[in-house]
Amino acid sequence: MGEHYYAQDPQARHDRRELEVTVAGERLTFTTDAGVFGKRRLDPGTRLLLENVELPETGTILDLGCGWGAIGTAVARRAPRCWVYLVDINQRAVDLARANLARNGVRNAEVLAGDGLAPVGGLCFDLILTNPPVRAGKAVLYRLMAEAAAHLRPGGRFVAVIGNKQGADSYRAKVQEVFGNARDIGKGGGYRVIQAVKGADEEK
Repeated sequence: MGEHYYAQDPQARHDRRELEVTVAGERLTFTTDAGVFGKRRLDPGTRLLLENVELPETGTILDLGCGWGAIGTAVARRAPRCWVYLVDINQRAVDLARANLARNGVRNAEVLAGDGLAPVGGLCFDLILTNPPVRAGKAVLYRLMAEAAAHLRPGGRFVAVIGNKQGADSYRAKVQEVFGNARDIGKGGGYRVIQAVKGADEEK
């Protein structure tokens, strides 16, 4: 099986690219590279998530599986009174995300390397955002979801985007199982943005 972006130390030959994007009103510039998800463009699922998620005015936010930092960077720019953590198992992604925060002038965020929620230890969050690594398989996706649930404050939100052809229905059913609630807050381009609230027990 070939290497995929959910690798700790990708061996793909470097192929750095510069991207300029406008998303949710923010103009941002990023460096991407081979061995990291979405090296050629801002993934349309990521864009859909960013255009539909409601951000808190204050609090702590996690970009789970941050890749080169699109979600965390955009969110930190839009929510300057929040502190944003970005985590990824892929060391090349972590290095890119750190550089991309700096080049976009973000000071209310930090990037940590490690698997799942391990890098943030006992921290709890008001909002956890993810474009999950579907190529890593359901076992990984569901473990990350369970870890996210354990690291949300009561009333905190879990927001994920996933493609319809990548198992959106089964993923949404698992969100419902884990959180006791799930609802779509955005749809388009073959993707769905699914939100759950910790402590809520009614599906909307």
